[in-house]
Amino acid sequence: MTSIKRRIREAAKVAPIETESPEARMDAAIERKILDLLDEHRIMTVATLRPDGWPQATTVGYVNMGLAIYFFCASDSQKAGNLAADDRISLTIARDVSDLTAIRGLSMAAHAEQIIDPNEVRRIVELLPMKFPEHAGMAILAPSPERTLLFRARPTVISVIDYRQGFGHSDLVTV
Repeated sequence: MTSIKRRIREAAKVAPIETESPEARMDAAIERKILDLLDEHRIMTVATLRPDGWPQATTVGYVNMGLAIYFFCASDSQKAGNLAADDRISLTIARDVSDLTAIRGLSMAAHAEQIIDPNEVRRIVELLPMKFPEHAGMAILAPSPERTLLFRARPTVISVIDYRQGFGHSDLVTV
């Protein structure tokens, strides 16, 4: 065995193992940043887990009530099938910027649950024209309950990304 390999193995034997999670509990300032970013955007990418184990990422529109994020999908879609089998999702929210040092956004781990209560569905449908005013009165904002499912994402871990504070900067918090 070479001396480099021996030193690496020896270092691995004595290297401390981190047992504490790097996430912090969310404080009011971070929550305000998260809510501001949710309010500034309306498109997100949702990644679900396919039956073969591969992730599937899809871009969807969303509305939010606080940290609860709502999105629709077709009842016969791969995304709906994936969520029926495993409610864990990852999602990202950001906008395209020409200056890479200006990247800001959110990355979240969440659980998505289908909303079947007609009153809650109606309440979310009523929010759509506020988030998408250019589509007010159009059929796209009146999803068919027979062909469309509503999901609520409840974040568990949120990464608040802000490269204005330095390349790769993020604040990781638990909810």
